[in-house]
Amino acid sequence: MKILVIGASGRVGKILTQKLLDNKHEVIGTTRQDEVLFENENYTQISLDLLGELEDMEATIPNGIDAFYFVAGSRAKNLLALDLHGAVKTMKIAEHKKVKQYIMLSSVFSLETQKWKEEGFNELKDYYIAKHYADEWLVRNTKLNYTLLQPSALTESKGTGKIEVNIQHPGENPIEDVASTLVEVLNQKTAYKKVITMHSGATPIQKAIQNLPL
Repeated sequence: MKILVIGASGRVGKILTQKLLDNKHEVIGTTRQDEVLFENENYTQISLDLLGELEDMEATIPNGIDAFYFVAGSRAKNLLALDLHGAVKTMKIAEHKKVKQYIMLSSVFSLETQKWKEEGFNELKDYYIAKHYADEWLVRNTKLNYTLLQPSALTESKGTGKIEVNIQHPGENPIEDVASTLVEVLNQKTAYKKVITMHSGATPIQKAIQNLPL
């Protein structure tokens, strides 16, 4: 498949891109960096300004892409302009270009505002507001075949390859396991039109995704 990874230079994006290349996909990574991130014949790189105009962004992204991954983030420096508005612009572009699947990395319970206070997310409230409306736009205002992955807190610990999905309370996720789950949902019918919450667990990633109800 021909895949666009928006945010290929990030913590999740780098691991995700490498895994996609290992699976022999053709990957186009976006970054504002000049350095080429991966030396691989199936990898190309474009500079995509998520703060730019929609028309300029659309002209930068090639046609014929099968799937978009949105794994970019401002790390709280530009929440409205990048995490919200930038994300929505890529959704519009994906619709215009008739992309088969749009996969977005978000944060656990972003759509369940009643849980924010209960689960102690108050100190991240601005971040969660931006994620909430980006996620809501994807689910309610597009016709995209989306997969919205909402992991708990990301850690640098070694991946276990095991998770739990549709969780009731947040936990933690090694970044490697999040990247592996993002790969697993690609072209997986059980992940279509799904919001998937997750944290580390006892179920192998492939089984956890394949067992999601259709």
